[in-house]
Amino acid sequence: MASAEDYPQKPIEIIVGYSAGGGTDVMARTIASHLEPFLGKGASVIVKNYPGAGGQIGFTKVATADPDGYTLGTMNLPAALALTYDRVAHYNEKSFTWLANFVSDPNTLVVRKDSGITSVKQLIKVAKDKHGTMTVGLSSLGGNDHFSAIQFENAAHVKLIHVPFKGGAMARTSIIGGHVDMGTMSFSQVVGFQDQLRILAVLSDKRLPQAPNIPTAKELGLNIVMGSYRGLVAPANLPEAIRVKLQKALDKMAKAPSFRKDMAERGTPLVYSSGQAYENLATQQNKIAGQIWKDTPWKK
Repeated sequence: MASAEDYPQKPIEIIVGYSAGGGTDVMARTIASHLEPFLGKGASVIVKNYPGAGGQIGFTKVATADPDGYTLGTMNLPAALALTYDRVAHYNEKSFTWLANFVSDPNTLVVRKDSGITSVKQLIKVAKDKHGTMTVGLSSLGGNDHFSAIQFENAAHVKLIHVPFKGGAMARTSIIGGHVDMGTMSFSQVVGFQDQLRILAVLSDKRLPQAPNIPTAKELGLNIVMGSYRGLVAPANLPEAIRVKLQKALDKMAKAPSFRKDMAERGTPLVYSSGQAYENLATQQNKIAGQIWKDTPWKK
């Protein structure tokens, strides 16, 4: 294997487990275009898409690749680790070297704008008054919006009927059309529809800079933090010298104004954590997925 001083000597591939054009793919291509100069003269980073099975094909390709620094992959939490509970998966949390997280897209509590519900307190009251018949639209089962709905039920002591759709757009349309009562989809999926939807709370630790007037659920007494996290990983057992070189390059890139500007312009403002902090995030998300699977399995 080449030394860290010589790395990289050939193109580095970033594997994306989703189709081109989606949020994860856009993030990967933004990283690829900015990372090269921070790795040294002649470095080349390319993106390859392997969509299918909810991202499982791509995650597996990364997990089973040679840990030589030439195969990296995008990582989506909690979705990637949730897949390991409801099916046979040839990877787990320990299959990766956790390099850096770049995007945090928090979930929300959202209702149709003309629903008459204008606060989380009122949402909880309506849910209790409906005695378990209130419906929540989900992009799928086993994803972050599904987990958000379950955590909301537990924190607010209410019961909801879960209505899964094939993607966030369909769930959003159903809320707007009045076919379901509420939703828990991510902020990026609802922020552009505030003429038709009311975002009651974001499920983040702090208020979002781009939406400072929307409270967090934690502020309102509900200890719920959930979102879609998008980052970059390598296979486990990456040589330490290669890991350090990659980590330093990513840390420098994350501070570069041009990279931060490009991320923001693509609708994914940078929320960066790396190394142990990112690994800790993965562990936390895996525990949440595992506990929810134990308490409320979403597949039989």
